[in-house]
Amino acid sequence: MADPSSYRPKPGQIPDSPGVYRFRDEHRRVIYVGKAKSLRQRLANYFQDLAGLHPRTRSMVTTAASVEWTVVSTEVEALQLEYSWIKEYDPRFNVKYRDDKSYPYLAVTMNEEFPRVQVMRGHKKKGVRYFGPYAHAWAIRDTVDLLLRVFPVRTCSAGVFKNAARTGRPCLLGYIGKCAAPCVGRVSPEDHRELADEFCDFMTGRTGTYLRRLEKQMTEAAEEMEYERAARLRDDIGALKKAMEKNAVVLADATDADLIAVAEDELEAAVQIFHVRGGRVRGQRGWVTDKVEEITTGALVEHALQQLYGEETGDAVPKEVLVPALPDPVEPVQEWLTGRRGSGVSLRIPQRGDKRALMETVERNAQQALVLHKTKRASDLTTRSRALEEIADALDLDSAPLRIECYDISHLQGDDVVASMVVFEDGLARKSEYRRFQIKGFEGQDDVRSMHEVITRRFRRYLAEKERTGEWTDEEPDGETGDGTGPDLDDRDPEDRDPRDRGLKDEDGRPRRFAYPPQLVVVDGGKPQVAAARRALDELGIDDIAVCGLAKRLEEVWLPQDDDPVVLPRSSEGLYLLQRVRDEAHRFAITYQRSKRAKRFRAGPLDDVPGLGETRKQALIKHFGSVKKLRAATIDQIREVPGIGRKTAETIAVALARAAPPAPAVNTATGEIIEEGEPDTTAGSPGEPVPAGAPEERRGQEP
Repeated sequence: MADPSSYRPKPGQIPDSPGVYRFRDEHRRVIYVGKAKSLRQRLANYFQDLAGLHPRTRSMVTTAASVEWTVVSTEVEALQLEYSWIKEYDPRFNVKYRDDKSYPYLAVTMNEEFPRVQVMRGHKKKGVRYFGPYAHAWAIRDTVDLLLRVFPVRTCSAGVFKNAARTGRPCLLGYIGKCAAPCVGRVSPEDHRELADEFCDFMTGRTGTYLRRLEKQMTEAAEEMEYERAARLRDDIGALKKAMEKNAVVLADATDADLIAVAEDELEAAVQIFHVRGGRVRGQRGWVTDKVEEITTGALVEHALQQLYGEETGDAVPKEVLVPALPDPVEPVQEWLTGRRGSGVSLRIPQRGDKRALMETVERNAQQALVLHKTKRASDLTTRSRALEEIADALDLDSAPLRIECYDISHLQGDDVVASMVVFEDGLARKSEYRRFQIKGFEGQDDVRSMHEVITRRFRRYLAEKERTGEWTDEEPDGETGDGTGPDLDDRDPEDRDPRDRGLKDEDGRPRRFAYPPQLVVVDGGKPQVAAARRALDELGIDDIAVCGLAKRLEEVWLPQDDDPVVLPRSSEGLYLLQRVRDEAHRFAITYQRSKRAKRFRAGPLDDVPGLGETRKQALIKHFGSVKKLRAATIDQIREVPGIGRKTAETIAVALARAAPPAPAVNTATGEIIEEGEPDTTAGSPGEPVPAGAPEERRGQEP
């Protein structure tokens, strides 16, 4: 635990101006980001007597090891920079709203020649119009199914669309009138885009125009005694009204607003948002957060606004945002929202009328979400805490292992040997920290040597990172250079490299997978694997990380210094957590190993051509139809393929000539000549069939 006075800035160093500040821990990780109208006054509050600080603030300042700041011109700039840094560094002591699910949106891909209506989740894409979010994907599909009667917009995937265009036959929706079938030319691109525009207009709340137009057309059809057409229009009107009934009118027709409500206690807060467009509730979403800092309701609302509108522009930011409490000060936040929208945004607390009544409904939803979350979380927290305590007691650790790393080796009869590293923090999987390795130190099957190599490589990088930041000043480990860039950092396979390690940027504070040590290393295996892992750590001079192994046969826990295993009760939460960690490492390793094996089996002669990418390989195969025809082509014929020059064509011809298949084999049992491209059934001598159970390595060998 650090003493805040050890890194407190000297008097007069801190400017009395707006800015954003960052607290960093001993590993240079950014653990807290804040903004202030006056940096001097705000930071002074953190360096008072610890007894006078809020418990969470006290925990933050004692975890931190340094503080730094950036001066800006205005409070709006401070708000924008704070949001950017929170997104970039993911500091552990900042309020971070987390969705309990990925909310689906109704999306219209206006960036395509033939716009498509579909369900989308995740990050929003440029050129796509979004409506929602919705609580359930089925709600979107029900709405779309009703609207397709009136607006038969394309809903099929790119593959289905291309297949229908190739065959000249539309899909089922095209036959039943729920798609205009642009794939077969029934409608022009311009007319189809107009349909998509009308669909979007209806979804934005402009419903009266279409209903009046359809009712007028129905009346005219009936007067002209076109009763079948009138009946179809009547059904279309019914479908539109049924779709509208799914979103009841709650405010005046022209109201576009977002209502944000907060329910909180001392430890957690829940936020609920209702999106009202055209007076109707078009979407709902909710977040829950741990209150890891001392924070007011207004500050919670400010963080929610940053989360909600930080990536939005234009009409995605409504004209009116109704909140339970205003940020202090409110002017910078309102100015920031106005800048995101491009026009004025009203940020206020509803006092009376329909808006106040709807806000009460949103508040009830927030209260229910908080109660439901606490009900789920209580059991989970208790169970995880008990599991970590049981592991600490069983392994005789000084404290509960808050960060656990588990390693597993995977291969197929000694081929494609790979390893996995999975990370659990506070008993939960942290998938962004997962890592995979290729075993490069030797060939063949040896799980013990593989485990030794993986542990060595992982913790060499940890030591190199400590040396780079000045935290480690002892003698350099073998194989590392004085600047911390040894062979394990520079010469590893691209697939085995952490993108955030590239360049080893100084003072960035971003989370890095190899920068922080675990409290416990778990290996999949028994005593030999555990001994190899412990030996690797000892060779690197690391003696403050515990090691254990979990053997699959009897689920025994092995420690490097003991001859007998530790047997945890079958009902132990600690054993269950170790099993989950081990099984996750096994899953991650075998998935990687299978992908590498599949990639190797798919390899062809064109893969050996230097500088020939996937796009040009596909163009060659599409042009000639097969590798056999490509091999028979001349250099001039190869050059006819777009993107292939003479030098590349010559390289392709040479590579294919070197990889030419042997002379045709003959099956002596039938006298049949085995053509190229047919499965080769020879092994050892022509005509000798390969047994059905023979390894794949024997198939296709030259006789």
